[in-house]
Amino acid sequence: MWKHKHLLGLEYLTAEEITHILDTAESFKEISTRNIKKVPTLRGKVVVNMFIEPSTRTRMSFSLAAKRLSADVTDFSPSTSSLSKGETLKDTARNIEAMGIDIVIIRHTCPGAPHILSRIIDASVINAGDGSHEHPSQGLLDIFTIRETKGRIKGLKVAVVGDILHSRVARSNIWGLTKLGAEVIAVGPPTLIPLQIADLGVKIAYNLDEVIPEVDVINILRIQLERQRSKFFPTVREYARLFGINSERLKRAKKDVMIMHPGPINRGVEITPEVADGEKSVILRQVANGLAVRMAVLYLVSGQPKAEETE
Repeated sequence: MWKHKHLLGLEYLTAEEITHILDTAESFKEISTRNIKKVPTLRGKVVVNMFIEPSTRTRMSFSLAAKRLSADVTDFSPSTSSLSKGETLKDTARNIEAMGIDIVIIRHTCPGAPHILSRIIDASVINAGDGSHEHPSQGLLDIFTIRETKGRIKGLKVAVVGDILHSRVARSNIWGLTKLGAEVIAVGPPTLIPLQIADLGVKIAYNLDEVIPEVDVINILRIQLERQRSKFFPTVREYARLFGINSERLKRAKKDVMIMHPGPINRGVEITPEVADGEKSVILRQVANGLAVRMAVLYLVSGQPKAEETE
């Protein structure tokens, strides 16, 4: 059973709790196939999207998930808020809470911001990405998509390719996948793979071509071009040559290999268009599954009994 008030990261969940979220999401996925895509599960609840850092997919997905559960949703914009005038996150959150909110979905550039927020307000807090720490709902939807496609997680080999150093998606995937029994291989240039990542139970590889034939899933991370001021690799072209997933490189992979990407995609850098749009790609399925997973997360942290009937 689910006993948590918040979702702060997959690091803090057991394998059984992660599986419970996935199973709950599976039941919510059916709602999106109905003519009336709404249930009254969170009617009367107020959800705030507090995105201090920009987002498109995650913010829209959480908003739509909350609305399909009949919650009232309001978006918080830092540029037009008192944060821009010097107000602290603590004071801003407490003022918002005083208006009668139930769930805060927060994305912040600072690792640990959701954890701090969970200690200063009574509302439930969902981590939508905190710096380079975790992005639990993305990790959950990735794992959900793998389980849906492969029928299992245990025993699979999953390559997480790219900028491991800065990736919160990588860390959530690693925590979740290893707890459910998958073998995870972190692949990328040495400058983008912290050696401490091995402490999380993953293997490290610097040669993608040696890894590709043995893995069942390739989860490709976005190369954060804004980080290139620090020159973690010589050129984007060189990165694409050594670590980009293209059709030629894919010929050496298993016939049923899964290609994943959390987005946004840098086409021609970490993945070529024909692979991103090809038959082995489940990128759009990840987006669709994200809605069901986030509905499940909202429902679980709210502690509400599930309502099956539609409005």
